Amino acid sequence: MKILGIDPGLRVTGFGVIHQVGARLSYVASGTIQIPDGDLPSRLKVILEGVSQLVQTYQPECAAIEIVFSNVNPQSTLLLGQARGAAICGLVGANLPVAEYTALQMKKSVAGHGKAQKAQVQAMVQRLLKLDALPGTDAADALGIAICHAHAGAGRAALGAAAPELARRGLRVRGGRLVG
Repeated sequence: MKILGIDPGLRVTGFGVIHQVGARLSYVASGTIQIPDGDLPSRLKVILEGVSQLVQTYQPECAAIEIVFSNVNPQSTLLLGQARGAAICGLVGANLPVAEYTALQMKKSVAGHGKAQKAQVQAMVQRLLKLDALPGTDAADALGIAICHAHAGAGRAALGAAAPELARRGLRVRGGRLVG
């Protein structure tokens, strides 16, 4: 399965594409969409068109995007949310399923703890995907989101395979969690 990860931003939107076969992950591509200065609608259009072009170029089967965190400045959070919305529209416009993960979830999945620094995420992404060089910070975050989705999918598949045994014990899976 090919997974497209997106790290949304109004100045730079990172992207990363990985290929997953079982537990094995391999690097396909990564980079950034550079958003020029201008009014908000024109910047959102660049994100929408850029993400749509990525989908057309790499033909992923699914996508994952970072969830916006609450910022100290509510205006910044609102603007980043709009960039994220433009990216999501580019993904769902191509009929891709879209998963959402927080930066904490991504860092925990990639680096082992949710407080990992950017340099730690870059180094772990390089190691996990066997890259020759460190990816840029925005591309590393996007690749990390894709890796997080690949890891989450493996966990969901394991829960699905265990469903008959869980049902026998009076448990079931709801929303990716065990409930009694």
